[in-house]
Amino acid sequence: MNMKLEVVIVPVSDVDRAKAFYEKLGFRLDIDIVNENFRGIQFTPPRSEASIILGKGVTSVRAGSAELVLAVDDLDAAREDLIGRGVNVSEVFHYAGGPFNNAVENPRVAGRDPEGRSYFSFASFEDPDGNRWLAQEITTRLPGRIDSAATTFSSASDLSNALRRAEAAHGEHEKRTGERDANWPDWYAKYMVAEQAGTELPQ
Repeated sequence: MNMKLEVVIVPVSDVDRAKAFYEKLGFRLDIDIVNENFRGIQFTPPRSEASIILGKGVTSVRAGSAELVLAVDDLDAAREDLIGRGVNVSEVFHYAGGPFNNAVENPRVAGRDPEGRSYFSFASFEDPDGNRWLAQEITTRLPGRIDSAATTFSSASDLSNALRRAEAAHGEHEKRTGERDANWPDWYAKYMVAEQAGTELPQ
């Protein structure tokens, strides 16, 4: 049975102002429905399967109370793009106690995750109502997050990073075997598929 997260509702106080902001972000406007005492707008971030809905009469939740996460494969490039669109984006940071851990005093630590781990580096921004967004850099998915029968990459940068990791691992493989592997394309392919699927990597 498929069960995918489809939509997150973002509570806003000024619909037109919010619409302009999310258009400026580069989110795709899917629909803008207006009825008596109701307005519903759906946006989808670039290459996202999940969307956001905002509007009038959509929710009774207080405007500005949402916290959302955008997965990006290159945090620096994402920051540059957002800043270029006029968005006030924080510097890159990581959490003292691990991703999303706000249970410690001064949880945000300046700079990238010292170990360079996927999921551990962030930047943040807010929409005009104060709804908080985190851009989270994800370069390698957690096990089970990728369908091993449908390996895909969201961008050229994502693919090139995967190739670099495969190249480094393959270099270690050749050191262990003591000979050049002429069948390296197949080895790369197996490594990249296994990495995305979270299964055992080839040695």
